[in-house]
Amino acid sequence: MQKFKRVVLKLSGEALAGTKGFGFDDEVIENICASIKKVHMLDVEIAIVVGGGNFWRGRSGAQIERASSDTIGMLGTVMNGLRIQGSLEEMGMDTRLMTAIDMKEVAEPYIRRRAIRHLEKNRIVIFSAGTGLPYFSTDTTASLRALEIDADVILLGKTGTDGIYDKDPNIFDNAVKYDKLTYKEILQQEIKIMDTTATSLAMDNSMPLIAFGIDDPSNMVKIFTEEEAIGTIVKEKF
Repeated sequence: MQKFKRVVLKLSGEALAGTKGFGFDDEVIENICASIKKVHMLDVEIAIVVGGGNFWRGRSGAQIERASSDTIGMLGTVMNGLRIQGSLEEMGMDTRLMTAIDMKEVAEPYIRRRAIRHLEKNRIVIFSAGTGLPYFSTDTTASLRALEIDADVILLGKTGTDGIYDKDPNIFDNAVKYDKLTYKEILQQEIKIMDTTATSLAMDNSMPLIAFGIDDPSNMVKIFTEEEAIGTIVKEKF
């Protein structure tokens, strides 16, 4: 059973699309938000970083410059943030959506101290628009925001897997799941759990991470309620 007071939950855009592969799967989103509520009710402060891959990825725009393509992806994360916010508030949760790109008619601008204050007031904070800069992934945003708000851990919700393996378990039957890993091992073995910038940032600042399967959102709750370890825990060292 893990004891964390403040967490950053990283959700991919694909997690919100479910089996549809694009856009929103309302049932999937409702299930994810229901588990977020359960964790929050355990007196855990939650900040969420959401990707935009269910609408657009920076590398999707082969016909336009990378910076413009990345900006489209950032806007996709805002749509995802609004969708998550809507479901959480329908469930009675108090939330704040914060964007790294100024769009004050839609959400608050990201200000570190304000974000921390929202968490202290028991609000769920959703960080969208990535870092506000091209060439940085939402994985990197998760590492950065976790450090900025002094989170205890990053919870990395992964689709298609229940943790980190030595190779793709969806392809190789003999894939071996890791219960524990160091960031150095991830970099040395080139395990694609997060991009190298996000991994290095978390490693250099001793930010732990738990990778777990989000296909079953109840796994998120089990991290806090089950004695048996869920997913794979990653630290600078053990």
